[in-house]
Amino acid sequence: MKLTLLGTGNGAMLPVYGCDCKACRRAIADPQYRRNKTSAMLEHQGKTLLIDANLPDLLQRFPSGTIDRILLTHYHIDHVQSLFDLSAGVGSSIPVYGPYDEHGCDNLYKYPGILKFQPPLGAFQTFEWHGIAITTIPLTHSRACLGYVFEWCGKRIAYLTDTYGLSDAVIQWFQSHPVEWMFIDCGYTPLDVRGDIPTRNHSTFEQIEDIQRRCKPKHLRLLHISHAFESWAMDAAGYFTDSLALAHDGQSVDYSATNHND
Repeated sequence: MKLTLLGTGNGAMLPVYGCDCKACRRAIADPQYRRNKTSAMLEHQGKTLLIDANLPDLLQRFPSGTIDRILLTHYHIDHVQSLFDLSAGVGSSIPVYGPYDEHGCDNLYKYPGILKFQPPLGAFQTFEWHGIAITTIPLTHSRACLGYVFEWCGKRIAYLTDTYGLSDAVIQWFQSHPVEWMFIDCGYTPLDVRGDIPTRNHSTFEQIEDIQRRCKPKHLRLLHISHAFESWAMDAAGYFTDSLALAHDGQSVDYSATNHND
């Protein structure tokens, strides 16, 4: 089982078009700091499961026949936009799983093409993909959204985007099912930095610290990073440790071998 992060940024990505902030300048100068929209892939036994579909070059990176299944977190456009490109393809159908959403995104349900939308998944539902147990985690967002926990040979990886903290029921689930790795959405800097502004849809840094304290993942990495958050993080090394840090594009956790790459 190998999870690879295809993107770790928010909808604006990094660098942001036209922006001259220090995070964007650094990303322009050095490609290792660039961020695609948040998405990932899971590889196992020669099969590939795509988690959200939003890469601008998705059709080139995943030629026909290489995507075994697509798992959607939710139907906001920045997470599903490449489905429109896939739907226009020809050949074998691609099963698509995700939460219940009556409207989906634009006309995807009406014109699915080669996409084969499956019955919606419910909260805390466990199913199997090529020997990996996948459990759905209900998230708190502006529309129906699911995170996923992947378990294989006693190892668990949690992938949780987009969400405004975690509910008590979810935290209790993680307390009963501890994970080695937790990748989770964080959209807001600490209160003393951001000030008293309204927060919603994406986690605050205080919520992340509470999740780390209560759920105790061995490794916690932040997703859905904005250029404003990145600019703050560049000068905030004291807030981060080996167990709590920003994720980066291309990062992987590989349990198919005896090592992992962080």
